[in-house]
Order: sequence, then C-alpha cells, then structure tokens
Amino acid sequence: MGSGDEAETVLRRVGRNPADHIDIAGVALVLAGLDRPGVPLARYRDHLALLADDLRKSAAAADSLDTRIAAVREVVFTAYGYQGDRRTYDDLQNANLMRVIDRRRGLPVALGILCIHAARAQGWEIAGLNFPGHFLLRMDHLGQRAILDPYERCAPQTASGLRALLKAQGDEEAELRPEHYIAVPDREVLVRLQNNIRLRQSRSGDKQAAAHTLERMLWIAPDDKTLWREKALLDAQLGRIDNAVAALEEYISRETLDGPRHDAALLLQKLRGQSG
Repeated sequence: MGSGDEAETVLRRVGRNPADHIDIAGVALVLAGLDRPGVPLARYRDHLALLADDLRKSAAAADSLDTRIAAVREVVFTAYGYQGDRRTYDDLQNANLMRVIDRRRGLPVALGILCIHAARAQGWEIAGLNFPGHFLLRMDHLGQRAILDPYERCAPQTASGLRALLKAQGDEEAELRPEHYIAVPDREVLVRLQNNIRLRQSRSGDKQAAAHTLERMLWIAPDDKTLWREKALLDAQLGRIDNAVAALEEYISRETLDGPRHDAALLLQKLRGQSG
C-alpha cells in the first residue's frame, strides 16, 4: 500500500472516531504529507515531540492559567520563533503543517494546532473556538478561562477585542454571542485548516485541486452535510455528474431542513437528467 493509501486509511479512521479530541497535530501532518509525497514525516514528528518536551520543562511551575499561557507564548513563539505570515498570508504553505514547521510561519489555525498539541501534552485543557473568520483558542484552568489569538502569539483577548474581530468580518452590527465561546471538536479545526487550502485553490481557478482537498475533508468529517453539498456542486462544475449525484444524495440523507432538502432534490433531478 502506497503512502497516499496509508494516509487515506489514517484519515478515514479519524472520520470514524467520535471523540472530540484526537492527535490533531499528527493528523495535520498526515494531511500535509499528501501535498508533499516522498517527504518523510519522521523529523516533523520529532519536532512536535521536542516542542511538547520543551513546554514541559518551561512550565514545570506553571500552576495558574496565566503562567500556562506565558509558557506557551515563551516556547512556541519566542524560543521557536513561530509567527503569523503577514506578508504572504494567502500562500498555501501557511496551511501545510510541514511547511509551517519549516518556515516557522503560518495561518492562525496552523499555529493554533501547534499550541494545542504542545499544551495537551501537558494535560492542559485547550481547544479551538467556534469563532467566525479568525481562528482562536480557549484555555481553561481551575474555573478560569482565556481566549487566545495564535496569530498574535497567543495573546489573551478581551471582550472588546473579540467584538472588534467580529466587526472586522464586515458586519458592523455584529455582537458577541454565547456560541462564539464554544469549543469545537478537533476534526472541525482540521476541516477549517483544509478549507483554507480549498478556498485558495478555488480562487486561483484550480478546481481539480480544490476537489482533491474537499475529498480529504470528507475523509475526516464524513458526516458534515455542508461538505457533501459543496462536493456535489464542485463535481457538477467539473463535469463529473455521477459523482455529483452521489454526493448530493449523501447531502439530502443528512439534511433535516425542508427548504434546503427541496432545493437539493430539484438540483438532483436536474443532474440525473444529465447523467449517463
């Protein structure tokens, strides 16, 4: 079995795993390796182990939320020099964890995955946040909670700062809501990482590459109905009508709202007319 087949097996296993927490950085490396065939993952795994071990040494006396945050910032961003890529933000390398490790630069979600990995290795409670437009982390300890921005070296965020981030998405009337503070399962973080790649591929006109990325997203999140709908639309654009029909059937089987189901059924009827 080739490395691509092995990666697909690993990712599909993740898709069948109902747990909220998985080996998030390890899975991100497997995803990265699909775009860098032939490049061994061993030294990247060694780097992840070293990152976690150095945080353990630095945080030996970290008995409060503030000292834990300070330790993450010191190790990940100061000692190892990770930072957000502000000059070439849309570079696809910023969402490939192997290249992020090589370059020490990346998107917020990629940097956040490194922080999650290192902090969880200490048994700390940390997760990605259900926040639109900009990836954030939530760290909890002894009844205290902090919202951290990995793009800003995991600086703790205030309510006013979070509100400003929301408004920066283009909605001046946006306000913070309870759901913005909800932690999301790791698979959703990985889907968000891959979606950054897919959107950039689509914007560049490389729909074939976007279709491959979407396929990987479905390996790790096969129950995500929105991804099945996106796959159906993209397959239809690529002229892969039979694939589009199958994907749309999967979407309809998962959609519970009458309106979207009706619209999808109409599209399905049209696609079946083109099939064969």
